[in-house]
Amino acid sequence: MIKEKIQSLLLKTFQEIKKERPYDFNFSKKEISITGQEIKERGDYSSSFPFLISKKSHQKPEEIAKIFEEKIKKKKINFLEDIKAENGFLNFYIKKDYLLKDFLNLEKGSFFEKKQKKEKIIIDFSSPNIAKPMHVGHLRSTLLGDALAKLFNFFGYQTIRWNYLGDWGTQFGKLIVAYKLWGKKEELKKDSINYLLKLYQKFHQEAKENLKLEKMAQEEFALFEKGNKENKKLWSYFLKESLKEFKKIYRLLNIKFDIYLGESFFAKKQNQLIKLLKKKKLLKESEGALIIDLSEFNLPPALIFKKDEASLYLTRDLSALIYRVEKYKPKKILYVVGNEQSLHFEQLFKIFSKIKKDSKTELLHIKFGLVLTKEKKKFSTREGEMIPLNELIKEAISKSLKIIKEKNQNWPEKKQKNIARKIALSLIKFNTLKTNRLNDVIFDWEKILDFKGKTSVYLQYTFARLNKILKKAKKEKENSLKIVFTENLEWLLAKKILEFKEPLLNSLNHYSFHPLSNYLLDLADLANRFYEEIPVLKEEDKNKRLSRLYLIKKIITTFEISFNLLGIEPLKEV
Repeated sequence: MIKEKIQSLLLKTFQEIKKERPYDFNFSKKEISITGQEIKERGDYSSSFPFLISKKSHQKPEEIAKIFEEKIKKKKINFLEDIKAENGFLNFYIKKDYLLKDFLNLEKGSFFEKKQKKEKIIIDFSSPNIAKPMHVGHLRSTLLGDALAKLFNFFGYQTIRWNYLGDWGTQFGKLIVAYKLWGKKEELKKDSINYLLKLYQKFHQEAKENLKLEKMAQEEFALFEKGNKENKKLWSYFLKESLKEFKKIYRLLNIKFDIYLGESFFAKKQNQLIKLLKKKKLLKESEGALIIDLSEFNLPPALIFKKDEASLYLTRDLSALIYRVEKYKPKKILYVVGNEQSLHFEQLFKIFSKIKKDSKTELLHIKFGLVLTKEKKKFSTREGEMIPLNELIKEAISKSLKIIKEKNQNWPEKKQKNIARKIALSLIKFNTLKTNRLNDVIFDWEKILDFKGKTSVYLQYTFARLNKILKKAKKEKENSLKIVFTENLEWLLAKKILEFKEPLLNSLNHYSFHPLSNYLLDLADLANRFYEEIPVLKEEDKNKRLSRLYLIKKIITTFEISFNLLGIEPLKEV
């Protein structure tokens, strides 16, 4: 990557300058920002590094930039044509031959070397609670986890996609009570998940007036834990029907899991866990309950077992973590869960570090912001506010189909529906992934389903336009292709494609896809300008024409790789 080469050059030059000046500070390569330039006269890349030095040295950035310019000009840098200091910035002019050499070395489908790694990465994501429909609150975990699995696979890691189902806890006691009091078997069979949700919501409404209901729920769940046949039969049915519904959504989103193993599996391991924690002398009694002291980490004590010896979410997560590390020996475990669970994972990771002090597995909470209402409030499943995910998908497909039919009336109905589905799902996925994962997002029907602006439709449209050119192009031999770029826009696109590795690595390192999304939108802007301003098929000069077709192929490949990582199905026509 040229940007990396410039960073290394600046860092090396800084060390040389440091020997001549009383600088008592250092920088890492990552701190040196390099940005691409669009104005030809200002070079190919620019750096504000002198301003960074200025803040610590109190020397004017213009003076620092001039020193860098003088020192670098004395060096023989194989990729550098020229360097100029301008208003405290450093502008770099790259040799065109060097750019062309790198550009021609791009292999189809593989822009840089990726080695197959033996390391396993477990990605815990989606993880809905059974007996409730999946809703818009599940989108971020589901789509982010899927995209991360694809990205780690792309870089050669072995990924294990784990759906840690919420299939245990007193909520099922509530559901069992609700079904026994108000449930009807025939209604349950018609639409199991939505019917169970209504019963669950009814329980919470009734419990506001009837305080005995909560105690009844605890008792029913305790019976279930002890093996009560009737309650176990109900729970098994809830689980079976839930998985059916979840898998319908996953198939529609084209998302797969390697393992469906939830809390219930690990709730059965609590006796083993108690023995282990006692052996490690970690458990303490507190008012009849069992806790683990985490004051050495400035964390509150972790409640592990209640007075009645019932396990908790943390207990089951701890059993699951020990199981995963011992069975799979992963390099990393990623928990793609909302940031409201931050304390839970801090406690979980610290407890594990006390149990397995020699573990080499890196534990990461890939937290993300909430999905909020327009009033910036949390959705509530109990109060019936949450929007089912299948409703969102249906609405997106319906709107897409309406627009497709208006614009392409001559297309067969099957084709209209297929393209509408691809567009709808791409809108939902890109809108979810393009936001920095740490930010909260406001759920807005109109914004998610908007075809205009910087959306996946814009990317799909760009991709289709470029494909249209290739489709029309005559097959000409490229054996002796000599790249001839005569327009600044061609060079801008070539540089942009050569920078592709950067947003991929940024997305990998930050576990977030806004770097890749922003890159794609910038690439689409340049590609559309290219489409509008520069002739390709009508270009009479063969070398120029073939060079532009080669450029288009590389843009298309970049989009194809990116779409695959984001879970978007590309369209060759819209």
